[in-house]
Amino acid sequence: MAESVLVLCPVCRREHTYTAPTFPCACGAPLAVPVRHGGLPMEIRHQSWDDSWVRMCCPECGRCDHWPQPEFGCPCGALIRLPVGDDLSVGGAGGRGGLPADQGSAPVPQPAGAAPEPTGQVPPPTTARPPFRPVTIRTARDALTAAAQYLKWLGFGNVRLAGDRTANGIDLRGDGLVAQVDPSTQPSTLRDVECLWLNCVNEDATGAFFSLAGYAADARTRADRLDVPLFVMDLTGTPQPVNDAADVLIRSGPDRRG
Repeated sequence: MAESVLVLCPVCRREHTYTAPTFPCACGAPLAVPVRHGGLPMEIRHQSWDDSWVRMCCPECGRCDHWPQPEFGCPCGALIRLPVGDDLSVGGAGGRGGLPADQGSAPVPQPAGAAPEPTGQVPPPTTARPPFRPVTIRTARDALTAAAQYLKWLGFGNVRLAGDRTANGIDLRGDGLVAQVDPSTQPSTLRDVECLWLNCVNEDATGAFFSLAGYAADARTRADRLDVPLFVMDLTGTPQPVNDAADVLIRSGPDRRG
C-alpha cells in the first residue's frame, strides 16, 4: 500500500495528508508512484498530457511503464503536482519524461482510480472473436478511437462519434449503444456515471464507460447499483473490466439487455 505523506499547498500554505493511488501492473502487482519526502509541491497552472506521467518499473516483473503523476486538488482550488522519489525505481527505471515515441506493444498502467481495480482476466466470450487489436493512446482522440474499436469488437454495429457529445456527455453511439470516454488524468466522477446511465434509460440503450484514470469510489459504487459497465484503458488502448456489468457486456455483447 502507498504511504501517506504530509503535503504543504504552495498557494494557501495549508497542510494536507496525501496517499498516492495504487494501480495494478500488467502482471497484477499493485503499484503506487513514490512521493518524495520533503520535496516541494508545485501548482499546475497549465496541465499537459506529457507532464502528467512518470516512468517507473515494477519490482515483481521488472516491466517499466508510464504511470499517472501524483497530483491532488487543494480545497483552495489549486491543482498541485507532487515531487516523486528520485529512484522512481520501485525496481529501477528512472526519470521523468513524456510518453515514449513508440509505445509498441509494451503494456502500460491500467489506471483504476483511487479505489477499484480491474476484476482480472477478461472472461471468455460466448461467441468466437478474433484477437482484439488495440489502438495505442497518445491523444484524447486516440482514446475515443480505442474505445470505438473495442465496442465494434464486442459486436456493436455502426459505432461512431456522437455529434452532440458536448451537450449530453455521450462520446460514442452505436446500434442500441451509448458510451462515454474519459481520457483525463483524474478519476471519473459520480456525476459522469449518472449522466451516462440517464442517457441509457432515455434511449433504451446499452451503456459503457471507458476511463483512462479509473473511477472515484462513489462513482464505482453507483455504477454497480445502476448496472453500468465500467472499463479502464491503459495507454496501449486495451480496455479492462472493473465491475460485474462490464464482465457481462464482454460475454454477451449487444445481447446483454436481452
